[in-house]
Amino acid sequence: MQNFDWDDLQFFLAVARTGQLSRAARQLQTSHVTVSRRIDRLEAALKLRLFERNPRGYELTTFGRRLIETAERIEAETERMNVELLGDSIGQRGILRVATPEGFGSFFSTRLLPRFSARFPNILLELVTLPQILSLSRREADVSVTLDPSKASPYISDKITDYSLHVYGARHYLDRHPPITTREQLLEHRFIGYIEEMIFAPGLDYLGEVHPGLRAQFRSSSIFNQLAATKLGEGLCVLPYFIASQHPDLQIVLADEVWLRRHYWMTCHRDVRPIARERAVMTWLAEAVRAEEAALIRGAPRSSAS
Repeated sequence: MQNFDWDDLQFFLAVARTGQLSRAARQLQTSHVTVSRRIDRLEAALKLRLFERNPRGYELTTFGRRLIETAERIEAETERMNVELLGDSIGQRGILRVATPEGFGSFFSTRLLPRFSARFPNILLELVTLPQILSLSRREADVSVTLDPSKASPYISDKITDYSLHVYGARHYLDRHPPITTREQLLEHRFIGYIEEMIFAPGLDYLGEVHPGLRAQFRSSSIFNQLAATKLGEGLCVLPYFIASQHPDLQIVLADEVWLRRHYWMTCHRDVRPIARERAVMTWLAEAVRAEEAALIRGAPRSSAS
């Protein structure tokens, strides 16, 4: 134990949580060689094997799992000291990867990012807007904003907000066609929507909810490609209010009849929630998003049962 270095515990925790040297290195802003050397040094000092190395990455041994509790107590005390000495926001530091749907990522960047940067000046944020390709089980993201709650036992989901969607058309498109007064008349128009087999969340499959006979004639996996096609007058499209309301050349169709509600959930691995930095960010994000409710939800019509 004479060569034991307390600093090596942060490398141990990073590898334990990510399961990968490269991800741990990115989180600690160092190289994977340095992380590997620190883990080897810690194991040598303790005379214990903390990880099993395999093609999938690093998996904790029995001894490694026993060390987690002690290492996290030391981490918590260190973070508490940073907060007391430097202040809560300055004491939070390191790389944090957040995965979100494309639309929410844009909402965050345009409305919340400046406040996030001011609140957490020492956190290096990585915002990934393709969550369907990330695996929470491999810890490729620390926190995810999802359209549906996770039902898998190692993960925890909390609803952070509702948002509304409506049928939109470009004003110049609608001016060229007779007024739309019923859902049946929507069948007479071209629709823009998602590629069905590439819909990564049930919450995005909503054309059938507007009318069971609707099919998209132009399809894209990107909500912003759908928005662009709508603005060009290629057809009608179901769009989130918080996106479409920023474009005055778009108009809601059947405003008092078609009103869809969806939700955003914050999802993380249950081992992530106790970490002070992640907990602080998740609490802040939930509060910041809820404060923007007026931008996310258009008032429901009186006749809506949603």
